[in-house]
Amino acid sequence: MLQDYPKPTLAVYKFTSCDGCQLAFLNAGVALLELTNLITIIHFAEAGFVAPTQAVDIAFVEGSISTLDEITRIQQIRAQSNYLITIGACATAGGIQALRNFAGSNNWLKDIYATSDTIDSLKTSYPISHYVKVDTELWGCPVNTAQVMVAIRSLLFNAAPQVKRDSVCMDCKRRGRVCILVSQQQSCMGPVTQTGCGSLCPGLNRACYGCYGPSENPNTQSLGAAFKKLGLSDVDVARQFHHINNQAPAFHQAGNRFKTIPIWVA
Repeated sequence: MLQDYPKPTLAVYKFTSCDGCQLAFLNAGVALLELTNLITIIHFAEAGFVAPTQAVDIAFVEGSISTLDEITRIQQIRAQSNYLITIGACATAGGIQALRNFAGSNNWLKDIYATSDTIDSLKTSYPISHYVKVDTELWGCPVNTAQVMVAIRSLLFNAAPQVKRDSVCMDCKRRGRVCILVSQQQSCMGPVTQTGCGSLCPGLNRACYGCYGPSENPNTQSLGAAFKKLGLSDVDVARQFHHINNQAPAFHQAGNRFKTIPIWVA
C-alpha cells in the first residue's frame, strides 16, 4: 500500500474550507512530533512544509471544490498520491459552502462583493469524491484528531483505516446521558449521525446537529417524521438534513423529501 521508502511520506492539502481540520493535526501536539519519527511530512503549508507537486504515500485533503483551479489541483494531487483521505465535512460532504447548491450563488456574490464579476467561483461546491477517487473518508466538523492519528498508524501497518459508523445515540447510552430528543423534545440528529465527537452537544444539553455525517443505515424518514411531531415544518426538517453535510447522499435525499420551497434563499 505504501512505497518502499525509509519512511513513508505524507502531505496535507487545503481546498475551500476554514482550516479547522488541519488544526486536528497541529492539535495533536506531542503525538504529531512522535509521528514524524515514523513518517516524513512533504507538504503541509500550515505547519511550514511546502512542496505541493511532490509525490506522496498518504494525502490528506481538507475542503470542498469551489473553483475551476481546485478541480485541476485535486486531479493532480490524486495522480501523485498512493492513498487519499478526505478529512472533515467540507471534503467529505460539501460543507457550509455547498449550501450554494440550493440557491443562485450569483445573487449572493452580487450582495457581498462590489465587483462580483471578478470572483472566480463555481456555481456549485462539491466534496472531493465528486471529482476523484477517495480511499477513506474521515468525517466531522472539524475532524477528530484521534481519528487522524489512528488512520495514519493503520496505513503504516498496511491496513486500511476503519471508521466507526455507530450513531451518536450509542455514545450517549455508553456515557449514561439522558436522550435530548425524548426528554427535552429537541430536534436532535443523534439517531442518524455517526459518532466521533463523543456526543459532545448532548453532553451539554444541546441537540446534535449532525456534524459527523450519516451513521450506518440511518433511518432519516423516521427521524424526520419525529421532528414533524415536535412541531417542525417541512422546511425546518429539510434544514436539519441540509446543513453541514448537505451533500452526503443520505442527508441530501432526506432533506429533499421534506423540502417544499428553496429553503436557503434568504
